[in-house]
Amino acid sequence: MFHKEGQKIIIFTFFLVVAAVLAAQYYIDLEWARYTVQLAALFILIAILQFFRNPKRLVTPNFDDILAPVDGKVVVIEEVYEPEYFKEKRRQVSIFMSPVNVHVTRYPASGTITYSKYHPGKYLVAWHPKSSTENERTTVILHTPKFGEIGYRQIAGAMARRIVNYAEEGEQVAQGEDAGFIKFGSRVDLLLPLNCNITVKLNQKVVGAKTCIASFRPEDDQ
Repeated sequence: MFHKEGQKIIIFTFFLVVAAVLAAQYYIDLEWARYTVQLAALFILIAILQFFRNPKRLVTPNFDDILAPVDGKVVVIEEVYEPEYFKEKRRQVSIFMSPVNVHVTRYPASGTITYSKYHPGKYLVAWHPKSSTENERTTVILHTPKFGEIGYRQIAGAMARRIVNYAEEGEQVAQGEDAGFIKFGSRVDLLLPLNCNITVKLNQKVVGAKTCIASFRPEDDQ
């Protein structure tokens, strides 16, 4: 299954590759050169199909857990001051996506969207410390039953030049549902309450809608 955001690119690439393969067959006499061009064209098509894949992830919503919104590697776990919405300290967990990761963004929790805003910006490499506040990005806030308000931020990287965000204020969403897409490399920051229990470690690989990022502490509900 492929993500709908890739349909036009996939179709365009398919016809371009077919044209390249046929042109090489008819116009390149040297066998090694012809095969090189044809294999390169097929490799490009496979890479595009791989990038826009959208594996089905079945999720039973769990109010006690925050799930990874994307596939990738945990590159930041720290306490930060969040100036855009919360205007207070938050636990930030950042996940970096390489071009080979699935780039579908999924809602990390069930709840109501209370804030959704797009910010134009720079295209610093996604692991740059200032990418969270200076790069092109979207910020989404969810009100959840157990954690209160949590946030996530889609951040464009040096290669990513297109952020797709489906979150609309006032909308009720379910954990694991499709929340958007970031094309060609990027990062997602989770902004969580200070008292939540972080369940991942730095450099750990995570899977969107499967890996638990943080859990609710029962004593916090007392």
